[in-house]
Amino acid sequence: MERRQSEFMIEASAAESMAESLSLPSVLHLLPHLLHSSKSLARPPISNYHVAAVGLGSDGRIFIGVNLEFPGLPLHHSVHAEQFLITNLAIHGCDRLIALAVSSAPCGHCRQFFQELRRSASLKILILENAIENNSTQIPDFIPLSTFLPNPFGPHDLLDEDTPLLLEHHDNQLTLTLLPQIENLDTNSSTKLTNAALEAANRAHAPYSGCPSGIALMDSEGVIYEGSYAESAAYNPSLGPVQSALVAYVVGGGGYDKIVAAALVEKEEAKVKQEDTARLLLKAVSPKCEFRAFTCL
Repeated sequence: MERRQSEFMIEASAAESMAESLSLPSVLHLLPHLLHSSKSLARPPISNYHVAAVGLGSDGRIFIGVNLEFPGLPLHHSVHAEQFLITNLAIHGCDRLIALAVSSAPCGHCRQFFQELRRSASLKILILENAIENNSTQIPDFIPLSTFLPNPFGPHDLLDEDTPLLLEHHDNQLTLTLLPQIENLDTNSSTKLTNAALEAANRAHAPYSGCPSGIALMDSEGVIYEGSYAESAAYNPSLGPVQSALVAYVVGGGGYDKIVAAALVEKEEAKVKQEDTARLLLKAVSPKCEFRAFTCL
């Protein structure tokens, strides 16, 4: 995926400088200070309720997640800020989330989604209930996820220790069954888009169904954005490949109407199919988008 400069990620050096300028003891203490401005990045046209999640990655970078809602579609197609945050880490190649601050308490859906992370019980969470003064040096009250979800069900109940979890390296070793061509795109653009979708499918986290899938979106400038399917052990909190790709697209700063083409790759005999849902979602967010689905082995 070709990336543009984004307001959804702060480099480690810049985060350290920001914390120092606010006289904060560490970058961790910076997270709640970024919530108010981050909420403005949310796109919730149905509820008008803006949610932000600001997380610290293991490499020192700060990542931002916000909620996305899509008019004309059932509410379960929405993307929660915490899901956006984890997808944002994956987009930027960060393999572990250390801590996060959220503007509103994570719902049960998101607490369950966090279970897909390695060492999830120790993930530190701060819920911002009151505004924090910019010059405050008081240590924020970060609480481990195990407090919010004391009796969890997750990967440890269904998978062995060697199975890669969310944010860890995946290679599903998929190959396309035929050389695809997307209408209204030249051969080179069509090939790039479909190969990007295949790469996204190979990175998908689908250990429960064995049905990995990926999608790639192309905007009017030819920039490509990838999205990988991310399953949850509890099934319902799973994040579809289109939602994942739309997170990447929002991180890139685009308006949905500029999405002109999309390619989905999934297994032909998959028990969990994404094609019809992807078509429905893309028709709602970008009606002029040319969509094709391809199968892989």
